[in-house]
Amino acid sequence: MGYLGRRIGLSQDNGDSNPGGAGGAVGGGLLDLFAHGYFERQGDIYNAPGTIPQSGLTATGGIISDYTSGSDVYRAHIFTSSGTFEVTAGGSFGDTVEYLVVAGGGGGSGSNGIGGGGAGAGGLRTNVPGVVNAASAPLTISTPFPTPTSGGNGSGVYTVTVGGGGRGGKGSPAPPVNMYGAKGANSYFGPPSAPNGITATGGGLGRTNETPSSQDTPGGSGAGGTGNMSGSAPGAGNEGGNIDGKPEGNNGGTGGDSSVYGCGGGGGAGAAGGNATPNDGDNSGGNGGIGVQVAIAGPAANTTGVGALNPSTSQYQWFAGGAGGAGHGTSGSGGVGGGASAGGPVPSRNALFGTGGGGGPAPPSNGNNGGAGGSGIVVVRYQIAELTATAKATGGAISFYGGKTIHTFTSSGAFASSSAFNETCECVIVGGGGGTSNPSGGGSHGAGGGGAGAVYDRDNISLNLSGPWSFNVTIGAGGGVGSSGSKGSNGVASAVAFPTGTLTAPGGGAGGISQNDSRINGNPGGAGGGASNYSGGGTVGSGDGAPWPGTPGNDPGSGWGGDGGPSTTAAPSYGGGGGGGAVNGLEGNGTAGGNGGGGYLVPTTYRNPSSTLQPGPGSSTFYVAGGGGGGAYDGSSGSQGIGGSGPAIGTPYAGAGDGGYNGGPASGAGVANSGSGAGGGGGGAVAPGNAGGSGIVLIAYPS
Repeated sequence: MGYLGRRIGLSQDNGDSNPGGAGGAVGGGLLDLFAHGYFERQGDIYNAPGTIPQSGLTATGGIISDYTSGSDVYRAHIFTSSGTFEVTAGGSFGDTVEYLVVAGGGGGSGSNGIGGGGAGAGGLRTNVPGVVNAASAPLTISTPFPTPTSGGNGSGVYTVTVGGGGRGGKGSPAPPVNMYGAKGANSYFGPPSAPNGITATGGGLGRTNETPSSQDTPGGSGAGGTGNMSGSAPGAGNEGGNIDGKPEGNNGGTGGDSSVYGCGGGGGAGAAGGNATPNDGDNSGGNGGIGVQVAIAGPAANTTGVGALNPSTSQYQWFAGGAGGAGHGTSGSGGVGGGASAGGPVPSRNALFGTGGGGGPAPPSNGNNGGAGGSGIVVVRYQIAELTATAKATGGAISFYGGKTIHTFTSSGAFASSSAFNETCECVIVGGGGGTSNPSGGGSHGAGGGGAGAVYDRDNISLNLSGPWSFNVTIGAGGGVGSSGSKGSNGVASAVAFPTGTLTAPGGGAGGISQNDSRINGNPGGAGGGASNYSGGGTVGSGDGAPWPGTPGNDPGSGWGGDGGPSTTAAPSYGGGGGGGAVNGLEGNGTAGGNGGGGYLVPTTYRNPSSTLQPGPGSSTFYVAGGGGGGAYDGSSGSQGIGGSGPAIGTPYAGAGDGGYNGGPASGAGVANSGSGAGGGGGGAVAPGNAGGSGIVLIAYPS
């Protein structure tokens, strides 16, 4: 008699599918975990002799979402950061997959007193039927790709690259080229080192009306044109060309002429950006072009939290909306699909991560920075059964593992059901990681690393609810990068509004910066930001949470979160590492930036081998909340945040960013949905800081 998790029965060599057979051979031997879970949810349905349970491809990678659409059961692999999709066996439903590949959106422009055009959305490629710009056929995993790297028979390892959003431009009096936003990065799904995968092109960068001919604005979708005397033409979309006759995006909108200051909206995957229009003798900016809905990660009506919400339909999974254009009258609004609106406070100018939306331009007054473009996303799905799956609630990406139903929220949404719910839940909540900045001037100093978001890990949350019921899940954004000479911002808290009481995991503290005595300290947060030190002693940011060791599933009331690392040498100064979810940040000691504090290993409940969760490489895929590495003046920077379930050195990094240094690479961003801190910027304003990683929420209950 064999037993493993929820897999029961004799081995497949000895099982006889006879209900009266010796050893209870019902079901014909070992059922795979997923298929047996569905039989359990259908009331122990007996598998009649001669009936073989169907299954789809055997594959790993990304966050797993299992769901039904009609009578079909699908598995989706959701990538909000780069990784691999590995197929090791075919299945009963063929070797075809459907895909969504969205590139990073362009960054919005800073302001020179007039404003700028809305940035374009990242290009969007899909073959999901019914989408307006979908390719015509499912994708066979062995063709048109060449033979994959790990074997024949349609199996192999495929590269998944998720493009980052373009940075926002600086406000005047920066040089014009620095006032432009940056183009979004491409996303890719396909075989390694091969040109014939699926590539989506980054969104066109937003720009002001100064020397517009010095930089083009095309992209997956193009940026809007600017207004006034030196206004520019809108950027062209579909830079990567058609696939099966379908474009990846649209053009930006037209800006005003010499007497009109309004700027065009950025193009979206579903429509071109809106044109600037006069408004009572002044003008208005054009709206961003709308994106498209691609219901690939779950039934759209059962909101998964993946992609952007369409307020008019209350459905998620909208992607690649363009940004609104700036205007002296009314600024343009962002297109549905994560596009940011023009003007407004800084957070509203940032496009929504995981959507490929375009970043919003700054308001017309001088000195304002533009918003960042939204990072892209890659989703791959395939059919795995023709059974009726019945999760007990909706919300997030839903998967089944180890006898538990797991809801993984990578963006804000609702945990809800129309039926009664009487279950004891487990929950992990991670706040957004802290951001960092670059010092200004040529001083010998490096900035501190960003702290990780706090980690709340709770068992035994008893919910006894009568239907219908719903409560909100909030995913905190990563802290933003500061402008030259000022600190970045803290990460935003993640929270679950349980009826028994809201659990809130604070965001990580921003890293310190050596600019003057009011700016050298790391910020407190869920885990604290690292210190920086130049002409005086910078202090570390304290963590709200408790440092490890402890017991998974039984965190202190404040959650887990370490302090930032110190910076002990005045000149040349090396920033301390940001605190991690499990370990304090390490010291920046005058030789190198301090390593970030260790990440937190999530409990075994969530370690589905088919899912990489987020975001680490290899065996580190189930770590979250690493601290960012400290920046350095020259030589070497702090390494990526060291990860681990205890204060171990040299174990996985959990998605935190490297520190930057003068003459070397810029600091690294925290990986999306890791809650990890960014690396600190380097000296001399040549290695700028970066943004922290957004948070994540995991909820599990018995299936």
